[in-house]
Amino acid sequence: MPMDSVGRFLTALDPEQREAIGAKPRQEQERLAAAWERELESDDELDTLDELSPPAAEAEAARRVLDRGGD
Repeated sequence: MPMDSVGRFLTALDPEQREAIGAKPRQEQERLAAAWERELESDDELDTLDELSPPAAEAEAARRVLDRGGD
């Protein structure tokens, strides 16, 4: 199981997104993973979802980050 934030972020993506993000430079992957971690930490709605299904919360946070372009 991946332990670094980039690996965890990539795992949260669907296969098509994982392939696209995996092809990006490591620096871009790290930037997106950091945005994903901030999303997970800051959104109370995701906290509730995380209690029910951690993978679903991580996938939702990843979707939001990619929708915003990683900002």
